[in-house]
Amino acid sequence: MSANPATEGAEVARVGFVAIGRNEGGRLVRCLDSLRRVGSVEIAYVDSGSTDNSVAEAEKRQAHVVRLDLSRPFTAGRARNEGFEALSAHAPQLQFVQFIDGDCELVPEWLPSALAFMDARPDVVVACGRRQERNPGASRYNRLCDMEWDTPVGEANACGGDSLVRVAAFRDVGGFSNQLIAGEEPELCHRLRANGGKIWRLDLPMTLHDAAMYRFGQWWMRGVRSGFGYAQVWRATREGAQPLYWLEIRRALFWAGLIPFLALMAALASPWLGAAIVAVYGVQIARIAMRLGPAQAASWNYGLFAVLAKFPELQGVLRYVLVAAKGGQRSAILYK
Repeated sequence: MSANPATEGAEVARVGFVAIGRNEGGRLVRCLDSLRRVGSVEIAYVDSGSTDNSVAEAEKRQAHVVRLDLSRPFTAGRARNEGFEALSAHAPQLQFVQFIDGDCELVPEWLPSALAFMDARPDVVVACGRRQERNPGASRYNRLCDMEWDTPVGEANACGGDSLVRVAAFRDVGGFSNQLIAGEEPELCHRLRANGGKIWRLDLPMTLHDAAMYRFGQWWMRGVRSGFGYAQVWRATREGAQPLYWLEIRRALFWAGLIPFLALMAALASPWLGAAIVAVYGVQIARIAMRLGPAQAASWNYGLFAVLAKFPELQGVLRYVLVAAKGGQRSAILYK
C-alpha cells in the first residue's frame, strides 16, 4: 500500500461497492461502515423489501439506495445487477466493483492488496480472498460455514458473493443472470472464463461474514437453496463443454436417493443387510473427517453434515424439476 494519501485516494476512486440485503439490521450497519472506512467511495445498496431500518441506515451513510421491485421475481443476481447499474450511473469512471453481501464487512487491508494484484495481472477479471465467520463458535452451523469458506488459493473456477470484479469484463458478459436462485456467481465466472478471463483467490482475509445460523431448519433450507441452484445452473450451462454442478447433482442423487432406496429394499429381505448398506454413511463421514484432521471435533461435525446435506440438496433439485415442469419462475429461497 502506498504511503502517499493522495495516491491511496486515487486508487480508491477507481472502485465502487454494491451491497445487497434484506432486514440485516446491525449487520448492514457494520457492512456499510466498513466500506465508508475505505474512504470517499461510491456505494450502491440494494434493498429487497426490508421492514427494518435498513434503507434509512444506508441513506444516512450516503449510499445510493435501490429499492428492488418485488412484483418481479427476486434473485441475488438481479439485485447485484441493479446495484451495478445504479453505481455506474453515478460514477461511470469506475474500473472495479466490489460486490459484498449485507451480512458481511470488508477487511481494511483487502482492497489495496487486491487492487495491486489486479493491476499486475490484467488477465484476472475477478479476485476474491478469504471470507471468515465473525462468530464461528456461536453455533455448529456457523462453524460449518467458516470451514466451507476455507477454499484453495490460486486460480479458481468461481468466486462467491464477495468479490472484486473488473467493470469492463463484467459488462462484456452481461453481468449476473437475473433468473438464477443460487449459484449465480459460478455461472457468471463460467462465462467470464469462456470469454478469456481468469478468476483468482488470494491468500488474504477479505470479509467477515455473520451467518447468524442457529437452527437446524435454517441449515436445511440453505441446503435446499443450494440444490435448487445446482439444478438450475446445470440446466443453464448444460450445452457448454463444461456444464456446472453435474457432479454435485449426481452426489445428491446417490447419497440421498440411491443409497436409501437400496437400504430399504435390502431391509425387506434382511434387516442386517439393510443396516450394512446404511453403514456406508458412517464410512463416508469418517473419510471426510480423516481428510480434514480426525483429531478435531469440528472435522467429524463437518463430515456428518457434509453427508447429511445431500438430503436437502436433493429436495432442492426435485423442487427445481417441479418448478421447471410447470414453466414457473420462483424468487429466492430464504433461510434466515
